[in-house]
Amino acid sequence: MDLYLPIAGLSVNILVIIGLGGLVGLLSGMFGVGGGFLTTPLMIFYGIPPAVAVASSAPQITGASVSGVLAHGHRGGVDYHMGAVLVVGGALGSLLGGFLFRVLQDIGQIDTVVNVMYVLMLGGIGIVMAREAIQALIAEWRGEQPTAGGKRHHPLIAMLPFRWRFYKSGLYISPLAPLLLGFATGVMTVLMGVGGGFILVPAMIYLLGMSARVVVGTSLFQILFVTAATTLIHAMTTRAVDLVLTGLLLIGSVIGAQFGARFAQKMKPEYLRLILAFIVLVVAIRMLLGLTWRPPEIFTVQLQ
Repeated sequence: MDLYLPIAGLSVNILVIIGLGGLVGLLSGMFGVGGGFLTTPLMIFYGIPPAVAVASSAPQITGASVSGVLAHGHRGGVDYHMGAVLVVGGALGSLLGGFLFRVLQDIGQIDTVVNVMYVLMLGGIGIVMAREAIQALIAEWRGEQPTAGGKRHHPLIAMLPFRWRFYKSGLYISPLAPLLLGFATGVMTVLMGVGGGFILVPAMIYLLGMSARVVVGTSLFQILFVTAATTLIHAMTTRAVDLVLTGLLLIGSVIGAQFGARFAQKMKPEYLRLILAFIVLVVAIRMLLGLTWRPPEIFTVQLQ
């Protein structure tokens, strides 16, 4: 059953798009990430133009993040003070990202830049995640006890001035650190169509030293507002948001997230991280091949 997407300018199979959203929702429920880093590449593989795939991912991530924030907030798992600083930084970053997106779109380089950024980001993150997961599993097989980490925030974070106290996160650091982190995430959200959770969560743990109890909820809080702002920016500047495509993805992701959350409760975190790392690396390699593999037809003609 095909449906025409007015902004993308092509017809898609409804069940395939809903299934794609369901797969991303399943992974989001299992791993606690927004899923945009998989939604956008998978849509590009299916044939959706990269600019439309990036812009249409943002509202889908916004909708998927609402329930997560409500659930974590209900059990006290959101640091709203820290989240507000991240949101301000993310909003400023999304403005710069929107400007860069429009410039790259005007010069005809947005497709290449999006693909290159995905290869670099996903490749790097996949390697780091796989290494940590394998090390943890090897230590478990050897019967070694994990060492208690006494490390707090990164030494560079401690050098920043104007310290604030973030009570729920258990931190006394400069607000400039989460502000800059939110800014970087905002730029990535607009350029790559991601929520930024796969970057934000590790950075909040390893750089800021936040308590693991509030990391996921606070990340989703920031993602919710930044992706909403990103959707607005894309709608007003690039005009590449396809609401029909977004609606189909949301239907699938809401259903898939419920099953993903159940699977996550039955698996060890190390196995979950290893599976996610494998998926991320496969997507990165596929996008790298798309950039370097010579197509059978170099030039195509499209009749309007």
